[in-house]
Amino acid sequence: MLKIKKDDEVVVIAGRDRGRRGEVLSVRRDGRLLVAGVNLLKKHQRGDPNRGKQGGIIEREGPIDASNVAIWNDAEERADRVGFRFEDGLKVRYFKSTGKVIEG
Repeated sequence: MLKIKKDDEVVVIAGRDRGRRGEVLSVRRDGRLLVAGVNLLKKHQRGDPNRGKQGGIIEREGPIDASNVAIWNDAEERADRVGFRFEDGLKVRYFKSTGKVIEG
């Protein structure tokens, strides 16, 4: 079980985008994440008239390593660490600071 999953809200704790928050769009097998609005890259894309795609410079999210983000705790309004425990026979994630179970 991963500590950060898709649709979690995270905050960047290291790198160029430190302090930015966003929602996890996808989790990759190599331990990197795509986070909405974080690590934006410019891609020069060639147009394809057969498909009706226009060319130009597009911005899209690049992958960021999971070690450079922390999950956002809305109740505490700060970044938090994640732990695991068993409740009713199920493995659940919880915030280390408050002990509250993370939904999702």
